[in-house]
Amino acid sequence: MRNLVTGGAGFLGSHLIDKLLSAGEEVVSLDNYFTGSKSNLKKWFNNNKLEIIRHDITQPILLEADRIWHLACPASPIHYQNNPIKTAKTSFLGTYNMLGLAKRLNARFLLASTSEIYGNPLVHPQKEAYFGNVNTIGPRSCYDEGKRIAETLCFDYKRMHNSDIRVVRIFNTYGPRMLPNDGRVVSNFIVSAISGNPLTIYGDGSQTRSFCYVDDLINGMLKLMNSNYDLPVNLGNPDEFTVKDLAKILIKKVNPDVKLIYKNLPEDDPLRRKPDISIAKEVLNWEPSISLSDGLDKTIKYFKDYLKNEK
Repeated sequence: MRNLVTGGAGFLGSHLIDKLLSAGEEVVSLDNYFTGSKSNLKKWFNNNKLEIIRHDITQPILLEADRIWHLACPASPIHYQNNPIKTAKTSFLGTYNMLGLAKRLNARFLLASTSEIYGNPLVHPQKEAYFGNVNTIGPRSCYDEGKRIAETLCFDYKRMHNSDIRVVRIFNTYGPRMLPNDGRVVSNFIVSAISGNPLTIYGDGSQTRSFCYVDDLINGMLKLMNSNYDLPVNLGNPDEFTVKDLAKILIKKVNPDVKLIYKNLPEDDPLRRKPDISIAKEVLNWEPSISLSDGLDKTIKYFKDYLKNEK
């Protein structure tokens, strides 16, 4: 099987490529290295089943593949708000180009969508049938609405061209190879705690998140791609924690001397986020197996090694 992975040098893409190459499959990695790093793939540099191409998917490209894993798009607020127009173009034009390629090749196509399509949800937990509560003109909308139009394109291609699509809605995922300046809460807290800096909580810390370790997520994506299910599927860990709870766990694990500081909650930051994974359990026989404590231990070790090597 020949796999094309957009965003292949990124956090999720590189973990997916690890799994595919370990299974003996061929992989083409496409990445423009805006947030990805070629070093994430370095252990495979001498593997003749990996082809690495620097390319921006807002531009068309002609390649051969049996399956297209479309993961390319900055996913942290710091990065996707850095150039919101570029983010929207990546979601729309990038998805359009990759769906066109999938149509030409008759390849199965998986879109990495996001829980952000639910916005600041009025329904809890969030089921796939929920249409969301999204501010279309807010500072986060370049990403939220970008992923919503990406999903729309997938289903229009399915209706018009009988395209073979899969859509995964990813909830907060963490683990090794996140960027230290990622801007998401797990990496922010771990890097701050290791550095002895205060942990910044936005709002009062009562907002909740559900944290899924990267290995669990990738296993779910593989199951979805290999299934016959072609409607959106939530993948995430349904265990719900407040941001303040997460901060206390990491202070205890990393550095009991660091303090908490509080700042105003960013605009449109969701107050509660928890996946309903009933469909994933029923259709894919999938649910996460790695506890938050164990996943954080692995992630802390990664960041300690990373920051030590950066000095």
